[in-house]
Amino acid sequence: MADPIKPANAPAKEFIILGKTSDGRQFRPSDWAERLCGVMSCFRPEGSGGRNAHLKYSPYVLPTHIDGVRSVVVNEALRELEPLAYHFVVNFAKDNDLQVIEACVLPDPPKDNKAG
Repeated sequence: MADPIKPANAPAKEFIILGKTSDGRQFRPSDWAERLCGVMSCFRPEGSGGRNAHLKYSPYVLPTHIDGVRSVVVNEALRELEPLAYHFVVNFAKDNDLQVIEACVLPDPPKDNKAG
């Protein structure tokens, strides 16, 4: 079955892996998000490598904090770039019983230039 065609202006779909298990316990080790993102750092858009690419996280798998909880934001574009890497991240969350939240990045609202 083919995937539906996505319009060019469709919001980016992402999911967030929270560093909390399904029963609310904090996931250990404390640097798990940075480790996971480090493993995934080689998966990036073609031509975006550059001289210090090995020192940067992939734009598709980024560590962050959400309400003080270490988390990882995963862009679903990773699935098209490298399906096995995408499934690795999904299975990491499942295998470790981590909470997953679906999200999408929406563009910022237009700024009102009126002074008032």
